[in-house]
Amino acid sequence: MYGFRIVDKLQKIDEDIQRDQLKYHQKRVMISKEFTFDAAHHLHDYEGKCKNLHGHTYKVIFGISGFLDHRGLAVDFGDIKEIWKKDIEIYLDHRYLNETLPPMNTTAENMVVWIYEKMERALNQEDRKQQYNKARVEFVRLFETPTSYAEARREWMENE
Repeated sequence: MYGFRIVDKLQKIDEDIQRDQLKYHQKRVMISKEFTFDAAHHLHDYEGKCKNLHGHTYKVIFGISGFLDHRGLAVDFGDIKEIWKKDIEIYLDHRYLNETLPPMNTTAENMVVWIYEKMERALNQEDRKQQYNKARVEFVRLFETPTSYAEARREWMENE
């Protein structure tokens, strides 16, 4: 039915496709990238198992929107990964969160806002502002377990 096929000819820019064709539309779009990290923490002023030191494999999902550049990219996935590695993960992965995060109870609800703020600040640095046209964080979702997460959304962060 559908067999394997090798393409006859790879497209070449400026021959088979023109540079002004790379950008298909003018609309805002959202890309998403997820990461995991392992960390230990405990909760203060809490009666339950989580008052004891314990760990999680967290999952973070970013939703970031922007307008396309001349290549048809809103935000490069590699740049999101670079921000994550350099500006955020260093405080989280294989860390004791009560020690490496600002003074707070290390609940998923507190942490997701901190992560949102770090990504938003990184995207708003002058060099990235120039590169990415009106890129912004739309949401951050922080899974503490596979079935439990906290979420921060742009409209909540900006309007409340």
